[in-house]
Amino acid sequence: MSGLVADVATSVLMLGGAAFCVLGAWGLLRFPDVPARLQAATKPQTIGLLAILAGAALRTDPRYASGLVLVGLFQLVTAPVLAQRISRAAHRTGYLRRDLLLADELADGLPNTADTDETGDVHPADPAATDAGEDAAADADASDEEPPH
Repeated sequence: MSGLVADVATSVLMLGGAAFCVLGAWGLLRFPDVPARLQAATKPQTIGLLAILAGAALRTDPRYASGLVLVGLFQLVTAPVLAQRISRAAHRTGYLRRDLLLADELADGLPNTADTDETGDVHPADPAATDAGEDAAADADASDEEPPH
């Protein structure tokens, strides 16, 4: 790229990336609950970092820009995984404002911390319900077999 075009593109990318990062930080402080804060912590921050890295890559030697690409890929891979793990932990520990949720798809899928012991092993709240479920599954398997002749 020519000098002036590269300077303008670098400036736009870096300022735009910085603006995304500032807006993400503002959302992190402003939003009321964990899922909303996770959105603010991951999406704008990732876009902002990628824009800053792209602006830096325009001004560096191409052989060094490959390191910036690796940093961007690492951010793209780790941010969603981290947000998902934090969200699950918040849901499991009850640190979630359920009045703000439109739908709770994990309500039946995760054990609560009240159902675990000190080692983290899950213990069902009603052992009779678990035994009945196992008996029903065994009866279903037995009904699939042909009766003896």
